[in-house]
Amino acid sequence: MRFSLGVFAVTLSVTPLVADDATTAKAKAFVADHEKRIRPLDIKAGKAWWDANTTGKDEDFKRKEDIQNELDAALANPSHFADLKELKKAKDAGKIDDKTTARAIDVLHLLYLEKQVEPDVLRKIAARANVVEQKFNVFRAKVGNRELPDSEVRKVLKESKDSAEREAVWTASKKVGADVEADLKELVKLRNQAAKQLGFKNYQAMMLTLNEQDADEIIKLFDELDALTREPFAKAKAEIDEKLAARCGVKVADLMPWHYDDPFFQESPAVFDADLDAPYKKADILKLCERFYDGIGLPIGTVITKSDLYEKKGKSPHAFCTDIDREGDVRVLANIVPTEYWMGTMLHELGHAVYSSLNIPQGVPYVLRGEAHILTTEGVAMQFQKFSKSRAWLEKMGVKVEDGAKFDEAAAKVLRNELLIFSRWCQVMLRFEKGMYENPDQDLNKLWWDLVEKYQLLKRPAGRSAPDYGSKIHICSAPVYYHNYMMGQLFASQVHHALCKEVYNGADPATVLYIGDKKVGEFMKKKVFEPGRTLSWKDLTKHATGEPLSAKAFAADFSGK
Repeated sequence: MRFSLGVFAVTLSVTPLVADDATTAKAKAFVADHEKRIRPLDIKAGKAWWDANTTGKDEDFKRKEDIQNELDAALANPSHFADLKELKKAKDAGKIDDKTTARAIDVLHLLYLEKQVEPDVLRKIAARANVVEQKFNVFRAKVGNRELPDSEVRKVLKESKDSAEREAVWTASKKVGADVEADLKELVKLRNQAAKQLGFKNYQAMMLTLNEQDADEIIKLFDELDALTREPFAKAKAEIDEKLAARCGVKVADLMPWHYDDPFFQESPAVFDADLDAPYKKADILKLCERFYDGIGLPIGTVITKSDLYEKKGKSPHAFCTDIDREGDVRVLANIVPTEYWMGTMLHELGHAVYSSLNIPQGVPYVLRGEAHILTTEGVAMQFQKFSKSRAWLEKMGVKVEDGAKFDEAAAKVLRNELLIFSRWCQVMLRFEKGMYENPDQDLNKLWWDLVEKYQLLKRPAGRSAPDYGSKIHICSAPVYYHNYMMGQLFASQVHHALCKEVYNGADPATVLYIGDKKVGEFMKKKVFEPGRTLSWKDLTKHATGEPLSAKAFAADFSGK
């Protein structure tokens, strides 16, 4: 997962170009002044956010909140925004003849627009979000006298055959939802209040607009994905359910959400013959990652030295990558244990790392020196993550795999099922947040379970009335973000297919492993990384693949065609 401090979009001029040297000079001066004022705050905020998430300390979270308030206040400055609005009008009238500067004005306009709300509302949002984030960081599931970190929760759900134990651990993991429920509901209302002050109907609508996305287009795409995946998902889940029921000694009809391998059924359960974790039990995940990325010409040694990679009390139990200064101070927070899950997670987070100021040229202006969009960086991360389930990749990397035929069969099913399962899970997240921000006073738990039943085909626990939606950290701390994971998956498939065509002369995408091929890094730099934010996500997709974003390559990947 990659969090960014800003959101970006482009408005294309439809008027004849009437360049004005004075206006262009004024726009360049504003961009330079913005960097001078905001860059030090960006860096302070990035470091404070890192410290808070790696320690969990009250004083670090307080400092994080204070600096975020300082940054918000700087971006909310009405005088600066008035100047920016005039420059935006001039840009739309074709009076800025430098494309990079014009793009920077579009980016900055949306960045500042989000902050043009009452200062007290911004401070309240920052404070409430800070409280919620800290509660997630310090939360550990408690079962009896045991306090379980996230990795232990996953271990029980992956390995236990005892339905009672599974239910107890699953239920305990959901308790964080109750812990944050009141704060989350208040946060949703504050976010909506801010959005309405800016003329949007609600926060979700605002965030889509600020991220260069059209709400109707998003729903149309997800409706298409629903139709595309509904039947193959149901078929795959039926096979999984038979194996889960046999493993736990229950009837298929009696399977409940805690019988799946993760708390949200967003991953494929390990129910096939091979143990995908087995090759990693003695492997050095960090060394594998370093060798892999070095081999394709995208070294990550400096990232590893600055990262915080193992579990400790108070630290965030999740994983993320952050670019502190847009000059190469790139870090990963993780909680590595020797499993396939964490191999994939580290390939994912380091995929974010290579799509950063490590490989976006310093010649790109500071304002534009980042990924084109959150969906494009998630896509790159997913593009590399998939290799954790490849026996051919493992063996070529020097990791021994016992009974390769079984591993191949299981991994192929798991990888295909993960694409389907994750697609259905993303439907829940997108549609839940849409409903929550449209009507935050409705029965949100009912909305959550209605969507889980419809799209994931899971059974709602009888009589359960708990804020389970609140146990998903993204709903609290990365709002209106999750649909970008699915769009990123489409981007990942499309870029991989384009790379296979250009670098590997049209080789079967299922067989291409990248290992030791620096042409892969060259392709990714030229086609994806180097433009930074000078291109919108739509334009970058065409630049990298020659086509608009679609589900075509993704469908080929999960269908095996």
